[in-house]
Amino acid sequence: MSAPARLLAVAVVAALALTGCAADDSTGDGDKASAAKPRTVATDYGKVEVPAEPKRVVVLNHALAGYLYDLDVPVTATIPEDADGKGEFSPYWADEAKKDETTFLPWSVDGFDLEAILKLEPDLIVGGGVGFPLFQAEKVYDDLSDIAPTVLVGKKLGDWRSQFSFLADDVFGKKDVYAQHLAAYDRRVTEVKKAITPPPGPVSFLAMTGDGTAYGLVESVGLPTEFKKVGIEPAPVFAKGGFKVYGGGGDMFELSTEKAGQTITQPSVFVMGFNADTTDVATLKKNPVYGALPAFKSGHAYDLPYWVLRGDYDESMALLDIIEEQFA
Repeated sequence: MSAPARLLAVAVVAALALTGCAADDSTGDGDKASAAKPRTVATDYGKVEVPAEPKRVVVLNHALAGYLYDLDVPVTATIPEDADGKGEFSPYWADEAKKDETTFLPWSVDGFDLEAILKLEPDLIVGGGVGFPLFQAEKVYDDLSDIAPTVLVGKKLGDWRSQFSFLADDVFGKKDVYAQHLAAYDRRVTEVKKAITPPPGPVSFLAMTGDGTAYGLVESVGLPTEFKKVGIEPAPVFAKGGFKVYGGGGDMFELSTEKAGQTITQPSVFVMGFNADTTDVATLKKNPVYGALPAFKSGHAYDLPYWVLRGDYDESMALLDIIEEQFA
């Protein structure tokens, strides 16, 4: 039997078992979850019927898990931040993960472990987001949907606001929770903007992989736009450089070392690793190409932790603290 057929068969058996449980309910009321109405959610991949009160949610992107904890939605399992990694809870939701007894699913560059997901008997799967996890989820969307209702956060939802809003309002019916978090963030932005003296601008951004590959950040999406809100102006590097976005994320473009030397000529630059703290300003400065850049020579190259690159709500709030500490 093929993997999709096997998964579908198991899903049908599970559905019949649930039907039997409902028939055995002598009160006629059912439990609290069955009494509430499921939600029909429109996604880029079709409409999905989501349980009113899901109890066993699998999240197939480490970067999305924080939203569910913020929404008080139980997370049964998620995947490591890196494919083939052991997995580590974010410090911003580690306590909630331990309380939920969240576990890590196997995840490799070849894809998700469908058998492992199936064994968890999820009642909802949430996946997608920015980058590789979305690409992999799209490839097996039908198989995932055979296991449980599957909601993918599409590539158009490229920042924490759109992702959080979609999950809070459309998927889980908790619009007020998102509104409260957004108001808190906006208040903090106002505080930080008043407190800091921005570095010389405009600024650019470099993300480095473990093998030394450099990526610039597209200034109109994601992290650079968060800096712009507090008065740190991103340079139009991507808009004027004729670059192509890298992969499916839409927020980065690859730079050879030579090209970086010709492109990252702005008065200030922010440096971070990709999926890990792979480098820092002090290390890059030893490279003649980077060391000769204006920002490095003038002392206006600044380190950022890797997790700010595609930060969720909690990480974006933490970024504001970093900016305030650096430039107040």
